[in-house]
Amino acid sequence: MKRRLMVTGADGFVAGSILGQADETWEISALALNEVPYQRPGLDWQVFDMRGTERLRSVFKDARPEAVIHTAAMADIDFCEEHKDIAEAVNVGVTREVARLCREHGAKMIFLSTDTVFDGTKGMYAESDCPGPLNFYAETKVRAEQAVQEEAGAWIITRLSLVMGLPVIGAGNSFLAKTIAALKAGREVGFPDEEIRTPVDVITLGRAFLELAAGDFTGYLHLAGCDRLNRFAMAQHIAERLGFSRDLVHVKNPSAIPGRAPRPRDASLDNRKARATLATPMRTLDEALDLVLAEK
Repeated sequence: MKRRLMVTGADGFVAGSILGQADETWEISALALNEVPYQRPGLDWQVFDMRGTERLRSVFKDARPEAVIHTAAMADIDFCEEHKDIAEAVNVGVTREVARLCREHGAKMIFLSTDTVFDGTKGMYAESDCPGPLNFYAETKVRAEQAVQEEAGAWIITRLSLVMGLPVIGAGNSFLAKTIAALKAGREVGFPDEEIRTPVDVITLGRAFLELAAGDFTGYLHLAGCDRLNRFAMAQHIAERLGFSRDLVHVKNPSAIPGRAPRPRDASLDNRKARATLATPMRTLDEALDLVLAEK
């Protein structure tokens, strides 16, 4: 018997990995704002704006999902800072409605949050650490986490570190793809050396979310890689690994970028709970690159 899964934001980067790796045991209802040219048996696309609750309720009623992976979000940090009403409606309002519908239909809700809910003063944050958002995007994610706890029945709140990889389906928003394109063209790329992360690859995330959807775990879980490094060092390593000169990667001062919202300095995540909970391994940067490049 097939398991019924709903994936919101299905035209996005992480969702594309989930859809691309789901086998024939999954019957998936994919909710997206934009059409994606990807079809397979058992996959049903629903293209609409999730801020309209009537259509959302109808889709839930027809799909009868056992689990919902809620990836849909307004994730551009600087856009959220400038368009707070949209960020609030999408990141908090839609999440709260999805949580209510999950409870109503007896579906487990798996929510994607972010490492940037933390203020970055200490790094290696565990699931039990208290958030301290520095920008409006992070504020909406903290409120969305609260909405999931208040409204959903069974729930999982995952906090993702910086996501690395190439799109599995659709275009997605991949900094790696943009970096590779620039390096191939011989253009310099700039990354801050003061922002520390624990990058996780998109293939590992797709597998982890399918495992969580099929399993019994509930609660908070940090999905992050095993290496802690600043974004400049990470980009240098990627350039060297792909056969490009490290000299093409330079330090970029984030404070010099006009209109850039504040980011946490060290938002690295402790992934020990994920490593103990999941059969899907959390990987080092080199292991992640091996996996991502093998999927090209």
